Formats: sequence, structure tokens, C-alpha cells
Amino acid sequence: MIICPKCGSESIDLALPCKVCGFQPGRVDGFITWSPEMANDNSGFNSENFSGLAQLEAEHFWFRARNDLILWALEKYFPETSSLMEVGCGTGFVLSGIARRFPQIRLVGSEIYTSGLTFAAQRLPEAELVQMDARSLPYIAEFDVVSAFDVIEHIQEDEQVLHNIYRAIKPGGGCLITVPQHKWLWSAVDEQACHERRYSSKELNTKIIEAGFQILRSSSFVSSLLPVMALSRFLQKKVPDNETDATEGLKISPWLNSMFFQLLSVESALIKKGMNFPFGGSRLVVARKT
Repeated sequence: MIICPKCGSESIDLALPCKVCGFQPGRVDGFITWSPEMANDNSGFNSENFSGLAQLEAEHFWFRARNDLILWALEKYFPETSSLMEVGCGTGFVLSGIARRFPQIRLVGSEIYTSGLTFAAQRLPEAELVQMDARSLPYIAEFDVVSAFDVIEHIQEDEQVLHNIYRAIKPGGGCLITVPQHKWLWSAVDEQACHERRYSSKELNTKIIEAGFQILRSSSFVSSLLPVMALSRFLQKKVPDNETDATEGLKISPWLNSMFFQLLSVESALIKKGMNFPFGGSRLVVARKT
């Protein structure tokens, strides 16, 4: 069900203003916009990074390994999924992987920036792509699965977002969430990426449960590279003043990229066999709507 994000009125007609408050979705850069005032200007993410991400995601070890884990979790825990929305889909890299593996699923990608949706549209010409603010999702019981991959750490009101995700999921459906982990890893890199926080497992799991979910799986990943991450953060105490593109720090040599991917592939294999890692640069949570 689609609702008005301003007043909560149910079953609104997209072609007509809301009968209660008069709100009507707009259109910016060819995309339906539920929060048009934020489509090109907000503080949660630097839209200039989309171009860099679109160029490196397909080959970068971290994005590839994360995608592999996400596709496995979706198939294992929600095999009957017929509809999925990704909150903060960015350039559409994750959704494009889901589309290739599960072509039968209805896919919806939401992003607060229309500039990100422009890249996503190139990868996903058949998907529904909409601009919206995760703090006011216009859905009730609309999707089997709602996902947010490295998104909620950018939003101050993360608990509100989790409640909105819960509301948007059909009874018996669930969510997939990844976040950066360990507050002691906080550095200027996080500030450059517009992060509000890095999570502890307890904080994230508690917030997800308080939103109404039952946690099915919660594990760290990027565990084997944690010492490398810690050393890198220690050495890079400050991002150079002239470096505005957060993706610059993701560029590494091909041989190192390949080695890191092999290490994360071993991690993924162990997670798939049932092992939960207590420590790691990132955390994956799979949860069901109770």
C-alpha cells in the first residue's frame, strides 16, 4: 500500500494530490520524487561520489564480496521473495546483481539523490527507481524484503528509518542490512563519507529488535582484513584537504585487490556454513518481520 509521506493518508493516487494534505509526488530528472526538496541537496552523502563508485564497484574486492554475501542471504533466508526494495540503492550495483540472479523479483530502488538514480537506470532499465527520503517511506506492507546496504549509518534518525522499513514489509517478510562496524575504527575517512556513526553489534541488533524484527542472522564480515583496516586508519589520521572524492581511498593495486577478494571469499564460505564472526569492519544482519 502506498501512503502519503507527509500526513500518512492511505491509498493515495499518484496522479492526484493527497485528499488530506494536498501533497503530490513530483518528478525530477525523469524520476518520481517523494522528497523533491532533497533530490539534489542534502547532507547525508556527497553526490559527487556516485561517478567514482560506478567506475570501481564491479571490480573492487569489498563490493564484490559484499554482493556475494547479500545474494546468498537473500536466497537462503527469503527464497520465496517476489518483491524487494533497496533503500539507498546508489548506482544500482547491488540491485543489478539481484536482478541477474533472481530475474523474477519485482525490484524497486530508492535513493535520496536523483544523480545516483541516473547511474542506477543505466544498470537497471527494467527496475522501478524512485527518489525518496528513508525517514518518510511512503509504503505499508508493500514488499517481501526491504534492504539497506551501508545506508543507515549516514542517517541521524536511524531508528526512525528502521521502523519505516518494518512498516514497508509484508507480514512474514524481512530485511537485509549491512553497516560499518566498531566505533574504535572511526576516523577522518568516516567523516569524509558523511557517516553519523559506526555500529557495535549490540547497538545495531538492539535497534533492529526494537523496530519489531526477529534477528535470524547477525555476523561480522571483512574480519580477516580488520588488522589492515586498523593500521590504515591509524596511519591516515587526516584526509588531505584537497581530496573531496571519498572513492579515492578505495583505489588499490590489482594484485592487492585480488588477494583481498580471495581472503573475503574464504570468510564468506565460512559464514555460509554457519560461522558468525564477532569482529570485522562490517556487519550483516538478516531479520524477519514478526
